[in-house]
Amino acid sequence: MARRRTPPRRQRPPSPPPVLVRVEIGPDGHEYEVRPVAAIRAVKTYRCPGCDHEIRSGIAHVVVWPVDAPHAGVEDRRHWHTACWGSRATRGPTRKWS
Repeated sequence: MARRRTPPRRQRPPSPPPVLVRVEIGPDGHEYEVRPVAAIRAVKTYRCPGCDHEIRSGIAHVVVWPVDAPHAGVEDRRHWHTACWGSRATRGPTRKWS
């Protein structure tokens, strides 16, 4: 007598990875929420306030915005090169954040 095959178990779709959220002190001493942007998700060109160079599409970087602004909008976010944000203690923003 032949064995019966058990049907394969239905697999759950993989859940999205958790959003990495961290709070760090910015160059001005205030707290900022920092989120990494993967290279695959970087689709626009931005200007880094740390070095004043472009962050081109396809380059991984971080997005930073003030924690104390509960209604912070898109205009409050700043895109930094990861290295520039990491060395923010020795180099401040090159432009005024309005």
